[in-house]
Amino acid sequence: MNALLADLVRQFELERLEVNLFRGESRDIGAPQVFGGQVLGQALMAAYATVETHDVHSLHAYFLRRGDFNAPIVYHVDRARDGHSFDSRRVVAIQHGEQIFNMSASFQVREPGLDHQSPMPEVPPPEALHDRGRPPSAVLARLPEKLRLLYEMERPFEFRAVGPEDYLRECDLPPVQHVWLRTVGKLPDDDRLHRCLLAYVSDYNLLNTSVRPHGTECAAGELVIASIDHAMWFHRPPRIDDWLLYSTDSPSASGARGFARGTLHARDGTLIASTAQEGLIRVSKPPG
Repeated sequence: MNALLADLVRQFELERLEVNLFRGESRDIGAPQVFGGQVLGQALMAAYATVETHDVHSLHAYFLRRGDFNAPIVYHVDRARDGHSFDSRRVVAIQHGEQIFNMSASFQVREPGLDHQSPMPEVPPPEALHDRGRPPSAVLARLPEKLRLLYEMERPFEFRAVGPEDYLRECDLPPVQHVWLRTVGKLPDDDRLHRCLLAYVSDYNLLNTSVRPHGTECAAGELVIASIDHAMWFHRPPRIDDWLLYSTDSPSASGARGFARGTLHARDGTLIASTAQEGLIRVSKPPG
């Protein structure tokens, strides 16, 4: 397995401290705080460790404080309900004695039912697109140092964007994105791991959809972006090591907050999951 991917998988092998208490490690991915998707995925894995036969079908989470990637995160799971068809869990993430995150998740036993879905957007296949994580060298040279280092870091995921990319925020774009994504290598046939990694990667490319119509305005000042909440619905079993199309749009931005929603389709058009997120988008003008 690719070394970066293997390290990511290890982050989801939580240490069990007590019956409902778990500890996870963090990684520096180039941001000033723990990546929100990591906390989301680890919290889901902690909840899964207290569930026997059910699959997660929805989660709703709030990011309360910045996480410190130099310190472990402790996850406390509250077993709110164990039922025949549904289990409910509440997870609180704690660091340095304070809550940094909380999440409610619902799990359901697999059963047949009505079945329909929205169609996948018509976009080029991933093979026809370039890796989004690698801007052209001429563009990299013009980026601020922190942003340039972020793009230069190797990642355990591939991202291939459909349509124009404005890394320098020199133009305003529609509040819509389509990005193909997958892990850089194959993973074990562990449905729980695939769902937790899907939660992890769903925090990429979502909130920044709200910024796209304001590229030139944001370029004129210091931009602060931070997730406030995250919701996710799992419709069908995922394979995160095969191409998924993440389609996002942002219906609104106001009051220093942006709202975005997304769908994840498998390559064959199967709708795998839906997401929604609101986050802080604050533009502070430079002095002068």
